[in-house]
Amino acid sequence: MLQRILSSTGAARPPLLHLLIIVTLLTLAVALWYLTRYSLRDEAGVHWHPPEEVRCDLHAAPCTASLGQDIALRLAVESDGPIRALERLPLEVRLTGIPAESARVDFVGRDMDMGLHRFPLEAVGDGVFRGEGQVAICTEAIMPWRAKVVVDTPQGRLGSWFDFEVMRR
Repeated sequence: MLQRILSSTGAARPPLLHLLIIVTLLTLAVALWYLTRYSLRDEAGVHWHPPEEVRCDLHAAPCTASLGQDIALRLAVESDGPIRALERLPLEVRLTGIPAESARVDFVGRDMDMGLHRFPLEAVGDGVFRGEGQVAICTEAIMPWRAKVVVDTPQGRLGSWFDFEVMRR
């Protein structure tokens, strides 16, 4: 009789137990995915400063941000006309008020995960860093992007961001 009770309750448990194991494994997979994405973005030690102008238009002119204590950051996207997806974009970061070892620009989708698009820039002297970047293509007619600029300085990693939109061709 005890065996019949154990086998009847044991038969009802495995499907539920299997479901709980699957849910636990999926939860762990999602947590690991978020942890991996966070570590790949390498933003843990960045001290972020908001841009000076909320409505700066990277399509038309450079954008600037104050990084505190007379430190200024400027990002210029040197394109002929509007910024377009999949076109090579000459990038220039100019840092004044503090020396920097390196600079990078990350293009991040604001409303949609578009993956990691990181572009390290080369130092050309006097706080100027240059390189090329590229915005990925999207299925949306208008895709909102954020250019995140990070510089490595003696005061640590400093950064700011500039929002812009790209229209699909």
